[in-house]
Amino acid sequence: MKKAILFLFILLSGKSFAQKTENIIIITTDGFRWQEVFKGLDPAIANDKKFNQGDSAYIYKKYGSPEIKEARKKLMPFLWTEIASKGQIYGNRDLGNKVDVANPYWFSYPGYSEIMTGNVDLKVNSNGYKANPNVNVLEFLNHQSKLKGKVAAFGAWDAFDRILNEQRSGFPVISAFDKVGGNKPTASQNLLNEMRDNSFKPFHEDECLDVFTHYQAMDELKTKKPKILYIAYGETDEWAHHGQYRSYLDAANQVDKWLQEIWNFVQSDPQYKNKTTIFITVDHGRGDKVKTQWTDHGADVAGASQIWFAAIGPEIAPKGEIITESQIYQKQFAQTIAKILGYNFTAEHPVEKEISELFETK
Repeated sequence: MKKAILFLFILLSGKSFAQKTENIIIITTDGFRWQEVFKGLDPAIANDKKFNQGDSAYIYKKYGSPEIKEARKKLMPFLWTEIASKGQIYGNRDLGNKVDVANPYWFSYPGYSEIMTGNVDLKVNSNGYKANPNVNVLEFLNHQSKLKGKVAAFGAWDAFDRILNEQRSGFPVISAFDKVGGNKPTASQNLLNEMRDNSFKPFHEDECLDVFTHYQAMDELKTKKPKILYIAYGETDEWAHHGQYRSYLDAANQVDKWLQEIWNFVQSDPQYKNKTTIFITVDHGRGDKVKTQWTDHGADVAGASQIWFAAIGPEIAPKGEIITESQIYQKQFAQTIAKILGYNFTAEHPVEKEISELFETK
């Protein structure tokens, strides 16, 4: 009788016997194309004097290889070693494995909103849109008793305050040049604030360099130990818009190094070790059919709806690169994030179902 009651309690709570993930780190790198993820550098762009910053020799020395699998590994070595051996990677359209945004706009605010809310709201149609009226999965998780006060977000772009509706959501969202530490910053936080404020600002006040977002997030991870952490890097998109392919590749390579740093830390910390999943994706794709459109995205740019994602953690079977034909949508990510932690994300708006194949062992 006691066993039956226990089973019923677990069933009603939405938890699984196999639940192992207690923490999740969600990482986005804005507008980074699936083409580079799965094929490495694109010679058509790297050879173009308009885009290679006069440094094609550097690009090929650091990232070039006649073999696609070697080229992609040189660009993102952690993704193609650790995650490829212990996690899953989706979005290689050359194999028919398709991942797309479901919203019709194919740019950032609608993409991040879709990722986080599990829904396409057609009214969310500009990067200058007001505070998001739709409840996001981080907000939902912050209302769960075991997770309340253990959620934090860090984004290089100043729009994340609105995308995640910081005022309503009730968890800290540090975006662009927001100060960390509030009224009582630690010595480390003071230094981070000063370095960021006095840094080179190629994107003006709208967006800080990724290095500051990363170190602010790492400081939070090491000192506050959040159970849910979101880190949004932006330079892959910015350098692409500037038409600077070398810097675009370097930014992606740096994100890969930071993924390794984050993973190494969580696997060395008692709270996180073997209890943490990392979920990595992007907000939109970029042009490719017309090579000069690699710098751009939006509904008028062919291919800009095409994205990718990867995951590694205790709930994720080690299947590596997924080579089966399938169609997954960005709006499935929010429920997937909730399910990884053992919850069912509900909101007033519709929430798309999770990516079931991510949890399948075969």
